[in-house]
Amino acid sequence: MSIGAISPSSASPPPAREKQPAQVPSSITPAGPASASTASSPNTNFSGSDTATNLTPEALALVSQLKARDTEVRQHEQAHLATAGGLATSGASYTYQRGPNGVDYAIGGEVHIDTSPGRTPQETIERARTIQAAALAPADPSGADRAVAAQAAQLELQARAELATQQVEQATSKVQRTYGQEPLVPPKLDIYA
Repeated sequence: MSIGAISPSSASPPPAREKQPAQVPSSITPAGPASASTASSPNTNFSGSDTATNLTPEALALVSQLKARDTEVRQHEQAHLATAGGLATSGASYTYQRGPNGVDYAIGGEVHIDTSPGRTPQETIERARTIQAAALAPADPSGADRAVAAQAAQLELQARAELATQQVEQATSKVQRTYGQEPLVPPKLDIYA
């Protein structure tokens, strides 16, 4: 998994015979607490009516596919952002492909989130649950999204084990304090004959 951000790129216009756009899976990417990415938004003006009339039917079909992919990718990344809450270290960043009409369309993206553990096991458990929810928020999570969710589940299990160990240590300490002290009133034995 990468920690850096994807910088937007514009590919040269595809030939008219190309039917399928390049598919880049969108993902939620873990980032350390000090990591940050920048999201850029190139010209995504979809009103290319002047150039749309000069395009071949194949190019128009490609533009339609790119528009659909752009919408899907943006919804996917917004689902991550909406669920990640304060753990998102930045907005979504996108990978772009330039359509035959000269417009850049998002074909992939990622959201960086802070996957570091919390200060306490309980805080780590809460963070891990939020990470899992953010990773699995889109309707169709990618393989990278599922991998992040699995890592968050592992983080939660480790925090639960640590919490259980702390609770056992606290209980043991309490028992030792209780039975290790002298009684407040010494026992007395009265013998009558």
